[in-house]
Amino acid sequence: MIPLHLLTSRRTTSPLLFAATLFLAPASGAQAPVNDGENVFNTVCASCHVQLADDKIPGVDALRSMNANAILRTLTDGAMRLQGDLLAPEQRIAVAEYLGGGSIIEQPIHFSQGMCESLPPVERPSAERIWSGWGKDEGNSRFTTDTGGISRATVGNLRLKWAFGVPDVTSVRAQPAIYGDRLFVGSMNGAVFALDATSGCTYWSFKTQGGVRSAISVAEIEHNGETRTAVFFNDQRAMAYAVDAETGEQIWAVKVDDHPSAIATAALKYHEGRVYVPMSGLPEEALANHPNDYQCCSFRGSVTALDANTGEQIWKTYTLPDPAYVRTLADGRELWGPAGVAVWNTPSIDSKRGLIYFTTGNAYVEPPAPTSNAVIALDLETGQLRWVNQVLEADIWSGGCEPTLGGNPGNEGCFSPVGPDFDFSASPILVTMDNGKDIIVATQKSGLGYAFDPDDNGRLLWTYRWGVGAAAGGVYGTASDGELAFFAVADQRTENPGGLHAVDLTSGERRWFTPPADLLCSPGPGCGAVMSAAVTVIPGVVFAGSMDGGLRAYDVESGEILWTYNTNRRFDTVNGVAAQGGSLDGPGPVIVDGMLYVSAGNGGAFGTPGNVLLAFSLED
Repeated sequence: MIPLHLLTSRRTTSPLLFAATLFLAPASGAQAPVNDGENVFNTVCASCHVQLADDKIPGVDALRSMNANAILRTLTDGAMRLQGDLLAPEQRIAVAEYLGGGSIIEQPIHFSQGMCESLPPVERPSAERIWSGWGKDEGNSRFTTDTGGISRATVGNLRLKWAFGVPDVTSVRAQPAIYGDRLFVGSMNGAVFALDATSGCTYWSFKTQGGVRSAISVAEIEHNGETRTAVFFNDQRAMAYAVDAETGEQIWAVKVDDHPSAIATAALKYHEGRVYVPMSGLPEEALANHPNDYQCCSFRGSVTALDANTGEQIWKTYTLPDPAYVRTLADGRELWGPAGVAVWNTPSIDSKRGLIYFTTGNAYVEPPAPTSNAVIALDLETGQLRWVNQVLEADIWSGGCEPTLGGNPGNEGCFSPVGPDFDFSASPILVTMDNGKDIIVATQKSGLGYAFDPDDNGRLLWTYRWGVGAAAGGVYGTASDGELAFFAVADQRTENPGGLHAVDLTSGERRWFTPPADLLCSPGPGCGAVMSAAVTVIPGVVFAGSMDGGLRAYDVESGEILWTYNTNRRFDTVNGVAAQGGSLDGPGPVIVDGMLYVSAGNGGAFGTPGNVLLAFSLED
């Protein structure tokens, strides 16, 4: 057992450690005109997005693939909000319109077309008509036998049934939940929609404080003496919500983390009257290396347990101790650490052992942390640390410190040697093998898949190399049917991205590998064979999406591609919103009750834009 480096708190809020300031400061003496977007960009933003543009910092062409509204949201609610906080509102709008090539347009989230004619009560469905949360079950296996007739024999008969256009976005990173006749899905514009799962008509929409890129969970709760079906989700302002599934009325909303860098990107996990909320901190990761007034770094990843009925905090466990003074830089700034070790993924529940598992990301600054790039087990009841298995030591990385820029580009804020930035983006999955033994399986940006023993403090059982590894982008999920684990090849911006591996759970040996298929989009920026989206498996079939806009079904036994759907086109939508398909990145397919649902589109640095939710059913 390692020393306890995870701090558990029963406070209802976490302290605001440092105030955020703009890290892309204007050049000495320069002032960006309030209403001139080009000059604002050149004065404030170009030092990174032109001079340092690389695999992790998008260049101008990538930024211009986003619309003005999406860029503005990134500066106000998203990954660049610390950088945008000290710009005047007029400057944020000006630079967004300059890059987006159009005006900011307030898009409605209530529709005049495609609304459901009535609002029937939400009734508890049978288990086979539910996909709630990220990975379907407690262990996030992303495996379901409740397919409603979709199988190896019938998968070729899947046809598009309806398409829903998500307004005002160029990316759809949220995975839907299905609860009987209802579908719930979030969006990057901060709207959560309730749809009819069969027809796609809209029941209601709910507006959050920030973008929602996570999966949705649904469960019954007791609130003020009344049983209600609640929809749970979190947003990029570190808020967690419970909303009435029938009406869209807010039941409770809680600020989970007060740090200005906190951002919820992974779905919370519902289990037995609690919701467990993971927290990441993307904006601060870009600050450690920049000469500015920001005293870096203080963000710590965490998992927080909330009472699902009230939103009240039960416990909060950080992945790091309180930051402490490390050293003073030449410009007089104090460097504090450790920091980072974000939780990018939805935790998995182990009811048998009373544990909750999650994996972690890299550290931002020194000193090295024994909890970065690790799989971690906490006590479900108390949040106390039970064990940690770190698979990569001293992965300390901050924006602009990449080895491609010389390892340390002459800034004292960069740690040397610079880490490879091999986060765990995907949830660890807990699966029971065919021989009855439980195993934890995880996949990492390093190009490695792992198996751990939950009965032996997470002891490593085997390692499988599925790729060369890449710092750019993410790797969002493996899946397992109890016999095999399926690893999709991301390897963003490497020579050989894409492909799917099937690996024997017992031995860790390859069963088969299917190389990437021919591209469905025109080769160029954003179009590629990268397969970073989460995988989903049913008996006989594995479904995996690709950055080329393709959703493919593979034979479980041989890896043969059985079915392909190309999302690279415009769609007529049930709600009348213009919609386009694009890269599949992040969420995986959801399969329940004879239908398959998938989100398409990832505009920006790592894919092609899109804004559509697609629903497929078997052809009659």
